[in-house]
Amino acid sequence: MSAPLPDPAPRALRLSLAFEGGLALPETGVIAVLHPRAGEDISPLPQDRVRVVTPHAPDHAAFSAQGYACTRDQGPPVADTVPDAAAADPAAAVLVCLPRNREEARDLVARAAAMAAHTGGPVILDGQKTDGIEALLRALRDRVALSEPLSKGHGKIAWFAATDAAALADWRAAQRAVTDESGRRFVTQPGIFSSDGADPGSALLLASLPAGLKGRAVDLGAGWGWLSTGLLAQSPKISELHLVESDARALACARENVADPRAVFHWADATHPLPGLSADLIVSNPPFHQGRAGQPGLGQAFLRAAAAMLAPSGQLWLVANRHLPYEATLAQAFTTHREVAAEAGFKVLLAERPRRATAPQRARRAT
Repeated sequence: MSAPLPDPAPRALRLSLAFEGGLALPETGVIAVLHPRAGEDISPLPQDRVRVVTPHAPDHAAFSAQGYACTRDQGPPVADTVPDAAAADPAAAVLVCLPRNREEARDLVARAAAMAAHTGGPVILDGQKTDGIEALLRALRDRVALSEPLSKGHGKIAWFAATDAAALADWRAAQRAVTDESGRRFVTQPGIFSSDGADPGSALLLASLPAGLKGRAVDLGAGWGWLSTGLLAQSPKISELHLVESDARALACARENVADPRAVFHWADATHPLPGLSADLIVSNPPFHQGRAGQPGLGQAFLRAAAAMLAPSGQLWLVANRHLPYEATLAQAFTTHREVAAEAGFKVLLAERPRRATAPQRARRAT
């Protein structure tokens, strides 16, 4: 599990302020908390009634470790015949932890209203100003009876009674279809990485991969499956391709997009090696943001996880923004590494023959 961010959104302070300012919770029933991030404090809510709903494997693990009931959120249904579990599962009250993506945020608010509509319970909206909370509240004032917003910690909190779910039905997000340059069609959804089309870094990485790759492969941080689709298409000698992705929404799209029977899907934190998996090849376009802040350490954790999963003769192919300081980590984790391509602010790196940590080194890393 990734290290949690230090209090990335002071939700506890604003929740306490809201309770002092007139917010009342129903005496019984589930309180759903949509998309909180690891490290956030939601302790003003009664823990025995809280159900955390999150698409992110590290956040699911973090809140589960604290004793919260957790549900995996896979986002909008892939087809009309597939139920939207998060919206169909009712709640007495819902707290929306506002994400930065506008379309994703509106979808969460509409889903929260549907979840609480059967009780008329409160939908509580909490977010930082940098996440667009003020614009969201302005858009809501003409649609619902919104409370007066309360400000604290560079953010705001407000609430409304969910008496009419239909009032926000047009805010519901749907899966979208994108087509790449080769004419292949993919489904994506709002809030996941590069949801409008193939990331340029991934495209450079795929173009840089040599012919003849074979054996067991891993796409570490596979997203909605564009890179995996291309790798499988051009590498018939790959026996298995394991897609490791921490965002359940992206992984649900990948299951639709990657139809090759060699594909195996894992909802898991890619900053840690997948237990029992030994690979000949790993490809990765690692993220370098967690929450609101840029964190090169996140990508560096991907590299160490890759080294731990590779066979002694294995290769790691990765793409990164040119400014990211990955070379030192690669030198520590691999016998050799080099840059093999560069274009439009990206670099493609090849690392070979992972180093095996000694017992004292593993102990130092653990501490």
